[in-house]
Amino acid sequence: MNIPNKLTVSRLIMAPLFFIAFHLGSWFGPSFQDAASILTLVLWALTELTDLLDGQIARSKNLVTDLGKVMDPFADTFSRLTYFVCLSGAGIMPLWTFILIMWREFSILFVRMLMMGKGKPVAANIWGKSKAVLYAVSGALGILYIALGNWIGDSSFVQALRPVVTGVFVLAAIAAVMSFLTYIRAIIRDGTLSSMSR
Repeated sequence: MNIPNKLTVSRLIMAPLFFIAFHLGSWFGPSFQDAASILTLVLWALTELTDLLDGQIARSKNLVTDLGKVMDPFADTFSRLTYFVCLSGAGIMPLWTFILIMWREFSILFVRMLMMGKGKPVAANIWGKSKAVLYAVSGALGILYIALGNWIGDSSFVQALRPVVTGVFVLAAIAAVMSFLTYIRAIIRDGTLSSMSR
């Protein structure tokens, strides 16, 4: 297994670790809350860093593999939905935005499988790239919001941050839906799947 794929696998490992770290305070008591905040921020940063690095290394070193093409988007979905499950469960992320994002992610994984069966990749678009950035930013803001609440309490700054966090989650959900609709429109226009037996 090459280095980019190892980095991708690390994201699959870090996702359940993030889930465990996020819940340390609720499982073992408030004394673990500071450790939970630090660990979740570190795991978020490592997850996003490995996501950035694996693609760059694969392209620059010509290490793109069939396994990587499948595993990388799966690891992205697996890790980011883990953030969002935690943040939605904590009441930080609006439930409806989580549901829209979850539906989008499962739907696009299905579409990717169909397209791979036809030997065609699902091309990136501006909405997809915006979605990826907004997922990362909204995850970071949600985690930071919880951490600041633990560290400095319910201050005016933390209160002012709440609508910003909610707004970024809403933007992430909008970008998720728009990117999916853009993919579907491109696929219909291309006619790739029209020959599939039904």
